[in-house]
Formats: sequence, C-alpha cells, structure tokens
Amino acid sequence: MSPPWGQLGNVLQVEVEVWRPGGVEARRLRALEDENAKLKKRLAEAILDNVVLKDLASKKW
Repeated sequence: MSPPWGQLGNVLQVEVEVWRPGGVEARRLRALEDENAKLKKRLAEAILDNVVLKDLASKKW
C-alpha cells in the first residue's frame, strides 16, 4: 500500500528545501560568507595597526 499523498508531499518538500536557494545549504553558505567577511575585516584592521606601529617606530623622537 502506498503512503497517503500528504505524507509523500512532506517528504518531497523536505528534500526540495535542502537544494533550493532558501534551503539549509543556502543558510550555511550565508553563514560562511558572513564569517569570511568578519575575518577579512579583522585582518585589514590588524594590517593597518601593523603599518601604523611600524610608522611610529621608524620616526625619530
């Protein structure tokens, strides 16, 4: 006996949700992109701090 259409529809809905742009994979990708952006910003700030410190260290007082 085959399952009722309602149950089959729910299974298909879950499988489709994983692969469409609004699904689980898209949320994971967005989270990784957000984390990458934060890390890039922190790296840029660290590089800027390093440049400023080198500039200060090279000046004669």
